[in-house]
Amino acid sequence: MYKPSESISRRQFVKRTGAAALAASYAAASAPAILGANNTTYRTALIGSGWWGMNIMRAALESGRCKATAVCDVDGSHLDDAAEEIGELTGDQPKKFRDYRDLLDEEPPDIAIVATPDHWHALPTIAAIEAGAHVYVEKPIGHTIGEGRAMVNAARANDRIVQVGTHRRVSPHNMSAMEFLREGNAGDVGMVRAFVHYGGGPESPRSNEEPPDHLDWDFWCGPAPLRPFNPAIHPRGFRHFLDYANGQLGDWGIHWMDQILWWAEEKHPKRVSSVGGRVIRGEPVYTMEEQTTDGPDHQVTTFEFENFTATWEHRMFAANHAENHNVGVYFYGTEGTLHLGWTDGWTFYPADGSDSTHVEPELHTDDNHNIPESWDDFIDAIENDRLPASDIELSHYSTNLSLLGMLSLKLGREIQWDGEREEVIDDPEANTHLRRPYRGEWEYPEVS
Repeated sequence: MYKPSESISRRQFVKRTGAAALAASYAAASAPAILGANNTTYRTALIGSGWWGMNIMRAALESGRCKATAVCDVDGSHLDDAAEEIGELTGDQPKKFRDYRDLLDEEPPDIAIVATPDHWHALPTIAAIEAGAHVYVEKPIGHTIGEGRAMVNAARANDRIVQVGTHRRVSPHNMSAMEFLREGNAGDVGMVRAFVHYGGGPESPRSNEEPPDHLDWDFWCGPAPLRPFNPAIHPRGFRHFLDYANGQLGDWGIHWMDQILWWAEEKHPKRVSSVGGRVIRGEPVYTMEEQTTDGPDHQVTTFEFENFTATWEHRMFAANHAENHNVGVYFYGTEGTLHLGWTDGWTFYPADGSDSTHVEPELHTDDNHNIPESWDDFIDAIENDRLPASDIELSHYSTNLSLLGMLSLKLGREIQWDGEREEVIDDPEANTHLRRPYRGEWEYPEVS
């Protein structure tokens, strides 16, 4: 019977099993840590200072290794609130900026946190890297596959460490589940099923409004299409508007796609097919007077790998009281099934019906995350010349799974993926969707 390790603190867990084990697992060419000694205090800037950005900044400050020197947001309300809280926490007054380019020019940081909406991840990340900063960027790394590749290339070309906010790679119960699987306790795994089943129902349009005075709405839309402002989009609702994000698969799905690739020895699927729609939420509404979201309210996606098949499914109605879990990944093996979840930890159900094995999660109470562990790993990677646990290239592959699922859904057909060349095989139409035109002054990133 598998027995998890003795209970230890979260930071001890990362120091004992994270830095060494993850460095060995992902040993490769990595960025030299020119910032050096272990007593370094890193000048840290926050680009995107809303709810989740401040979760990351708090972890950075709590690490004792970072000084908040600048904050940036196109929403002046978020900007002022973040600067005020940082002042209360530290006694420091970070400089405030509305444009990340001004921040990088006038107050260049050692570390930049990019916690903007999805469509704004690529440009600030690449600009910060090219300004000499290491970057902690939120998931998914980009809105299109070409953005992700440019971000990876920029990190490598400039020898910068880029950690992505897929913090489950340093979450204690996720790490022990991977150990359990890799030790063969589930036997040979032939199928993996990732899912998010939450409640919801039909959607009514919300009226468009004039943007509030504190928000630069044109800048918020940036390189993406300029929609009329709607409070359903900002703050926090953008994930289900496909101009700015990629729905539930692009939001929640990236975490579980990342868990699948963390376990697997394969980086790319061979084939991807997806179906879904808005049978409950209804047809999307987008007029000059009102809008609804336009992401699918349910979706089923199949990823065919060389040695296993993975599926994703979500629905935003009915909830899920009929199964033991409403979110996570099932790994189906010859010796049984392991469910790797979030607030419910992980559980192994033996195929012979004997008693299950359960490991509780170790999560921080605010929003049930493991950002402090992810931040510790990030700093350790900078200082020890190694790739971080959630390195930008690993997260690029995980993000690609979500984007390919959305691409198949949009096209209404299966696609065959060449992961090494990062193109759809014999499908010019599909390949046009691997990037998109940028609006106005903004130029699509090209980093070779």
